[in-house]
This record gives sequence, C-alpha cells and structure tokens, in this order.
Amino acid sequence: MKKIKLFDPAIDEREVKKAVKTLMSGFWASGAGGGQVQEFEKNFKKFINSKSCVSVNSGTAALHLAAALCDIKGKEVILPSLSFVSTAHAIMYNGGIPVFVDVNPHTLCIDPEEIKKKISKKTRCIIPVHFGGMPADIKKIQKLSNSNIMIIEDAAHACGSEFNGKKIGSHGDFVCFSFHPVKNLAMPTGGLISINSHNYKKITEDLKSKRWCGISNRKYADYDVDKIGWNFYMNELSAAIGLVQLQKIKKMNNKRKSIAKIYDKELNASKKIPFTSTCAYHLYWICVRDRKIFRKKLLEKGIETGTHYKPIHQMSLYKKSVKLPLTEKIAKEIVTIPIHPNLTESQIDYIVKTANRFS
Repeated sequence: MKKIKLFDPAIDEREVKKAVKTLMSGFWASGAGGGQVQEFEKNFKKFINSKSCVSVNSGTAALHLAAALCDIKGKEVILPSLSFVSTAHAIMYNGGIPVFVDVNPHTLCIDPEEIKKKISKKTRCIIPVHFGGMPADIKKIQKLSNSNIMIIEDAAHACGSEFNGKKIGSHGDFVCFSFHPVKNLAMPTGGLISINSHNYKKITEDLKSKRWCGISNRKYADYDVDKIGWNFYMNELSAAIGLVQLQKIKKMNNKRKSIAKIYDKELNASKKIPFTSTCAYHLYWICVRDRKIFRKKLLEKGIETGTHYKPIHQMSLYKKSVKLPLTEKIAKEIVTIPIHPNLTESQIDYIVKTANRFS
C-alpha cells in the first residue's frame, strides 16, 4: 500500500490553472496588496463574517503584527504551552513576557480557570489557541478580559471552525489564521488577521502599513514611512491558490468531519479529540501508552503520524520552573493521525484497524 501521509494538500486542476495564469501574468506580488490578494481578503471576510481582514505571508507574521498592536512591551501575555512555538515567539518579538497555563484535558484548548489564576496587574493580553480546530471557549475567556486585557485568537488550526453559531474569526478583536500548505485552507505561504474591534478601519490601515515595511500615504512613486514595519505581505500566487481553496473549504472540512466521526466511533484510544460539528479537524489526536512503539509500528505499516506538540515551556529558550501537569502528561502520550480530504474509505479503515491493533 502507498504510504498514507499525515498531511496532504487537496488540490485539483483549478489550483493548477489559477497558478499558471498568475505566473504568466507577470504580476506576482505587490506590497500594497492589490489584485488577487485584495480579492482573497474580501472573500475571506465574507466567509467568516468579520469586519475586516488583512492578509500576510504566514500565521507567524499574523500573530507578530497582532501582538504589535497590543502594546505588550514589558507586560505579561497568557497563553497555552501546548502550541506551535510561533504563539510564544509573537510575544517575544514585541517585548512581552509569556505566561504559560495548562489546558482543558478534553479539548486541549487553554483552560479559562487556569487563565483566571494567572491574571495579574501586568497582564496585557490572552492568546487562546483553537487546538486542532477545536474552538476554545471564547465566551468565558472574553469575560476575563477588560479594557486593559486584549485577546488575540490563534486560529492557525481553525479555518472553518465555529463557536456559538458563528465562524471563528468573527468574535475577537484580532484573530490570526495560517494558510501553510498543511492547513485546511492551503497556500504555498500565507496568513491573515481578522479584525472586529470598533476602530477596525484605522487598525486595518495600520496593519497594511506594518505588513509592508511601514510604508504609508503612498501616491504613485511618492510615499512616507512613519512607523516600523516588516516585509510580511502576501504574494499573488498564494492568493490565487487561496481563492480556489476558499471555494472548496466547506466541502474539504466536511470530509474531515466525516473522517473524525468514524475515528470517534471506531478508534479504541483511551483519550481522543471529541467529536463536534463545530471543529474543523486540522488535527486528529489520540493518546497512547507507548508513543514511540506506536508510531514505529504505524510507520512500518505505511502510516505517517505526528506529535503536536512538545510544550513550549520545556524548550531551552522558554524553559521555566512552571509546572503544567496536564500539558506535560498529554505531551508524552499524544499522537496525531492522518485526517485530510485525500483519504479514501479503504485508507481510513486501514488506519483505524492498524491504530487499534497497536494502541
């Protein structure tokens, strides 16, 4: 049997045609963000029903820019340790102090009760992560915030996820998405910030300047630079592919949910991601007793697996004396198994039988 990939972008001739057309046009990128980049922002805004959207070149860049708007220098930012390291890097880039808290053992999203314990006079921001596409409890987290505490949602896994009947991206002041090639909506490289605050128009213009080296007030060849900025804008090729992916995202996510439903019913793992129609299932995680043996056996049988993630607070750069018992326990047992739209019925059945045999 052909190796079953852990991640596999779902593309067809539509992405190929759009990419070739963009390449042949000779218009590959614009720092100002016109063309297909602007079209993607408009369409994604409609998809999630947010007030505004600003595209960038990665989820990391989105988190960086969102944090740059929150004045976190010297202030504390609360986040889960069970996440990709970019969640914490965004805080460090902007001079903030990461404060790691434990997760909910059922969803692996940040635990609002643990946030409550760590809020102090120095707290400036909370970054919930919608882990694996499972929506964090935004309502409870928002109740913990105030005029001095802002919320940046890390929605890198959550394109198409929902909370309280609304798409993730339509709730918080700043919601950051990733369109990395392994994500539900895949591009060669890309990310986006959705904005829902009352002064979203001003923030949108500020972000568009910051994503393009601080350039502002551009009129033809003349422009000004009145703030620090970065080279974070999205290119036309990524936007072109993203526009096609956006047309297919509902269908692709429905396929992920149908696979998750089978896994939920048939996998014997003692602990696994819950099934809910509001989750976009970027990842499907289970916990096993001996992860090293389990992963080795599945790889021998042609099934790729992953471990998402090593806790950030255990990495050299972030190593602290903080104890996060649930995060540390889960991190030793968690395995991610394939869940993507390219899986066939026979492959899904094979994954279930093989995982049950060795878990």
